[in-house]
Amino acid sequence: MKKAFLISLLCFSNYCAQAQYTEIINSKRPGFSESPYSVGTGVYQVEAGFFYKEINKPVTYSTSQSIGTHLFLRTGQFFERLEINLALSFQQDEHTFYNLFKSNYKESGLSRFTLGGKYLIFKQEYADRSKEIRSWKRKYAFDWKRMVPSVGVYLGVNTNLLGDGFKEEGVTPKVALLLQNDFTDKLVLITNIIGDKITGDHPEYGYIATITYAASDRISMFAENQGVFIKERQNEFHLGAGIAYLASPNLQFDTSIRTNLERGYTYMYAAVGCSWRLDLHKDSFKTTAKENRPKRIKKRGGFFSRLFKRN
Repeated sequence: MKKAFLISLLCFSNYCAQAQYTEIINSKRPGFSESPYSVGTGVYQVEAGFFYKEINKPVTYSTSQSIGTHLFLRTGQFFERLEINLALSFQQDEHTFYNLFKSNYKESGLSRFTLGGKYLIFKQEYADRSKEIRSWKRKYAFDWKRMVPSVGVYLGVNTNLLGDGFKEEGVTPKVALLLQNDFTDKLVLITNIIGDKITGDHPEYGYIATITYAASDRISMFAENQGVFIKERQNEFHLGAGIAYLASPNLQFDTSIRTNLERGYTYMYAAVGCSWRLDLHKDSFKTTAKENRPKRIKKRGGFFSRLFKRN
């Protein structure tokens, strides 16, 4: 009986090392960066929020104010490492024109419609030193493997099913390299290297670097730096910060604020939102005997998606 239990435990441990599912919601919000990990198979997730943006540029024509909503739909299908997602944005812009007189007009519509997917290529494994009792130094020594990130890739398509004032140059691809370093169980670095609209007239290349810290099991904070390099336009560099609150294992609330780092104009962005998931995830096991099959056990993790210890 003991031998059968050990075999079952070994099978279960091997499964856990491959799964992306977490007991607690794995949300992208409130940051703009994206973890290489998927939500897990059988999970259907909605991440939504409202935003307000204000830009003050000393130019003849500018978009001074924007208000709108973001909607991000995610699901894990076919493989634990694969996620399919859909990003939608609807906004209303107020345009300001300075000539002899100042004039304003507004336009609204769907400003983003991007369908994509991401896949975890490499998952870094870390040594579990919690049971080390022979050496205090070895138990608390830094695991240098944490300097090597987990790696994922993203491939998406920007459709042109947008409002008249937001249409782009047809359908364009979006690609990204997604990196994640778990320096500790509470401190995580997410780095994205992005190429967007790369076949259009104004391709965008950039990066997002996000540091996340879990202050408790329910509260997490982040700081984020984003740079966007646009052909024949002014480059943009933004700094953001925010906080997220875990209301339940399947529900998270968040708020964030951003500003620009360039001189010559001011930029302010504020957002509030929430994330909710329908959890239909089912574990699968590969064992030779039904009587040796262990019961489903949900591994407990930390808070704020990217900090969770994945099964």
